[in-house]
Amino acid sequence: MTDKPVNIVLIGAGIMSATLGVLLRKLMPEAQITIFERLERVAAESSDPWNNAGTGHSAFCELNYTPMDDAGVVDVSKALEIAHSFEVSKELWAYLVESGAVPYETPFINSVPHMSVVWGDENVAFLKKRYEAMRAHPVFQDMQFSDERDQISQWAPLVMQGRQDNEAVAATRMDAGTDVNFGMITREMVAYLQRSGSVEVCLNHEVNGLTRGDDGGWQIEVENCASKESREVFADYVFIGAGGGTIKLLDMSGIDEAVGYAGFPISGHFLHCTNPDVIQQHSAKVYGKAEVGSPPMSVPHLDCRIIADERTLFFGPYAGFTTKFLKSGSYMDLPLSIEMHNVWPLLSAGMKNVDLAKYLIEQVTNSFEDRFKALLVYYPQANMDDWQELVAGQRVQIIKKDDNSGGELKFGTEIVCSADCSIAALLGASPGASTSVSIMLEVLAKMFPQKIASKEWQPAIRSMIPSYGELLLEDGDLCLATRARTSSILQLGARPGR
Repeated sequence: MTDKPVNIVLIGAGIMSATLGVLLRKLMPEAQITIFERLERVAAESSDPWNNAGTGHSAFCELNYTPMDDAGVVDVSKALEIAHSFEVSKELWAYLVESGAVPYETPFINSVPHMSVVWGDENVAFLKKRYEAMRAHPVFQDMQFSDERDQISQWAPLVMQGRQDNEAVAATRMDAGTDVNFGMITREMVAYLQRSGSVEVCLNHEVNGLTRGDDGGWQIEVENCASKESREVFADYVFIGAGGGTIKLLDMSGIDEAVGYAGFPISGHFLHCTNPDVIQQHSAKVYGKAEVGSPPMSVPHLDCRIIADERTLFFGPYAGFTTKFLKSGSYMDLPLSIEMHNVWPLLSAGMKNVDLAKYLIEQVTNSFEDRFKALLVYYPQANMDDWQELVAGQRVQIIKKDDNSGGELKFGTEIVCSADCSIAALLGASPGASTSVSIMLEVLAKMFPQKIASKEWQPAIRSMIPSYGELLLEDGDLCLATRARTSSILQLGARPGR
């Protein structure tokens, strides 16, 4: 007698569900996996390259990951954590390419240097301290620093052209930086799962009901958005990776662990360059310092992107506000998400984040001309006729109940898992996609705590992620060897940003 196959449902066809599906396909090849996506194509929301920064967050250039305390000490712990997670993501992607699951020639990741640029004596001093603190760790040892205008002009000519000669400027640069098309790698992973034969992908299907069954499993009501027909699906395990739609689905599940969670939507806007001559002059991701009161996702950057195998140029993001939780969502998303269990955390978090509220009001009321003025700070000789506004994706920031303060606004990502380990959900935003593999390994540890440490799963995980179980950042030789191996497989040295 054979065991009954395990049924697993993944809600949302973005980078998170695709990554979890790939891991599960290797670890539980007998499992029947179904992916439900409410839109007509894979990776259409936050994973789409036009809806996110695509930076490949590795903490090389994002200054908000390295705060300085009142004593002048730069804390690089968050940067180290993110850098480690991105190296792990590259390991899985290298495995997919090397095994033939993703075509070798698929240009989903490209070499694009990551830079931080600041001006003003105080900011220059901060950047120098940051550089010195980061260079002490092998993962950042190749970082370069310069306060010489000629050198910075070679690295990022648009940033320096027309800048005042008496202005103090400094920059750091990591040539190991990348640009990632998360939409492309997500679609390739989902295509691989479909070819495997035990994974069903149901596009244009929306989950409208999540009910725990008497046997501990889940009864899921799914509607075909085209035919309007509904059906019930039964699953032993459920993962909710639906981006902004996760709050609603998590609340629908009724699990105790969902109590006290709320979401606050922030939309993103970019300026997109339409002049090919300008685009070809900029071949780096240049990040600056965020404005006071702005959320971490709003760190301004002049951003070289590779989309559809072509180089383009973005500047932003500018924050916006809408009550939608998804770009393709409903204006009723926020109002309908408010329940008795989360109304006080929502109000409490709002009262403690007045600066953020003011920032959002200012951003929403800004005209195109106002946004263009912000670009001039990074590109002094920009021509307004070369730029157009682009509405990017929605980000839903986590608001979490706090017994002491009522509610806290959380940045980053958070996993919510039921006590019986049968359902898990991912909430939050940046740096999510870049750290997707580490996050999904954590999901596996929460949902399958016995199996994750088993003699069957451990070697299987290491076959995909050779450094699994090792602390890359504590073993400098292993860290650099891992980066060299994945860079070779992913052709990063041979495939610079076009």
